[in-house]
Amino acid sequence: MTVKNYIKILSFAALLFCSVPLSAQNILDDPEDDEEEVDSLFVPIEDEISVRDKQGNEELIEFPEAMTFNLDSLLELYMTKTYLSKGDCEMKDENPTYTPEEYIERLRRMPTVMEMAYNDIVQRFIDRYMGRLRHSVSLMLGAANFYIPIFEEALEAYQVPLELKYLPVIESALNPKAVSRVGATGLWQFMLTTGKQYGLEVNSLVDERRDPVKASYAAARYLRDLYRVFGDWNLVIAAYNCGPGNINKAIHRAGGEKDYWQLYPYLPAETRGYVPAFIAANYAMNYYCEHNICPMNTRLPLQTDTVVVDRDVHLQQVAAVLDLDIEMIRSLNPEYRRDIVPGANKKHAIRLPMADAIRFIDLQDSIYSYRADELLTKRAVAEVNDDQPTYRSKKSSRRSRSSRASRNSRRGGSSVTVRSGQTLGEIARRNGTTVAKLKRLNGLRGNNIRAGKKLRVR
Repeated sequence: MTVKNYIKILSFAALLFCSVPLSAQNILDDPEDDEEEVDSLFVPIEDEISVRDKQGNEELIEFPEAMTFNLDSLLELYMTKTYLSKGDCEMKDENPTYTPEEYIERLRRMPTVMEMAYNDIVQRFIDRYMGRLRHSVSLMLGAANFYIPIFEEALEAYQVPLELKYLPVIESALNPKAVSRVGATGLWQFMLTTGKQYGLEVNSLVDERRDPVKASYAAARYLRDLYRVFGDWNLVIAAYNCGPGNINKAIHRAGGEKDYWQLYPYLPAETRGYVPAFIAANYAMNYYCEHNICPMNTRLPLQTDTVVVDRDVHLQQVAAVLDLDIEMIRSLNPEYRRDIVPGANKKHAIRLPMADAIRFIDLQDSIYSYRADELLTKRAVAEVNDDQPTYRSKKSSRRSRSSRASRNSRRGGSSVTVRSGQTLGEIARRNGTTVAKLKRLNGLRGNNIRAGKKLRVR
């Protein structure tokens, strides 16, 4: 990819929602072994559907987690509130019904490499998007203007079918803040181990799983690698959901069968709904008009640019000195988990509106110094408190005095021999010290001393 195209892609990275980052649900490891659970902003709703097989037996199929997100939470995202609005289209809460043949024909007409097969389970997921989730679809159609160009560039770079640009619809509902109940993060929902495996930096301060551009290229590469293993795109996205190990086990249990729909009974519960959800998402994002769904209008943000820093800086410092909205800065830099850019560790980029990037360069000294002691509190050197405690037990005091006296005798230093009639006060004055220091140096408890005793004075 040319530098010009990469810069173009980075400019789309300005079109981010707020941060707090796919599984690839991990994809290679057990979710229980990954980072700790993070509370999601989303309130789960109905998370499974009931279907019946040919024998009439009831089966529960789990929805992908993004299909259970609460719409109100999605509407609170910075980019939604700032750049999306209700359009002129009059959206009716009426979902027309069509015959199976019409759905089959629409799916067949879609220009895809991947198979978009129809069955009763796919129909249930289409009904979910076109019915209960229709307002979420309206929002995602608007947000797609931010993200789809990024996804397409990344997928094209790795020669992955472009219809996979709708995978984040079922992974995160196009919300870069999304954190699943097992810690999968960002638009593409990378787990920690898989994200690092595909070059995404994750530490206490930085989480590149939340960066739409970097995560999209990592996801495209991962999808390409999965296709090299399975040679079938339905199995690829199933493996993306539950991990290649689970797909291999299902193939083994099915006697070597590699057709997703024949492997279906041997797959984990959520994965049984994953490919149907993906097909339904492709349908929803292409045939929304036929179901009276109106996309939200999109206004693109201002152009942006980056500044590279080689020392630690807090986003609050940038916001205050440049007089910018901190939420806007966070939305442009979602990878910084705690608002701290760790430039001292290695050079990092901060994305800002273009004019403000130039102002940053002019005002960087003021930015770095603004409330630095309050906002950047990690100390390089810590002073140790060596004051003696006021209250200690008699036993510990005796041990302490004995230990000090022993150390003092080993270290050597000036000493005097007490003559008959001398007091501690006289000895202290003669040697330029105090009675308290003499007592401390020699482990004395009282003021009485005997003639002939040696005392340390230094």
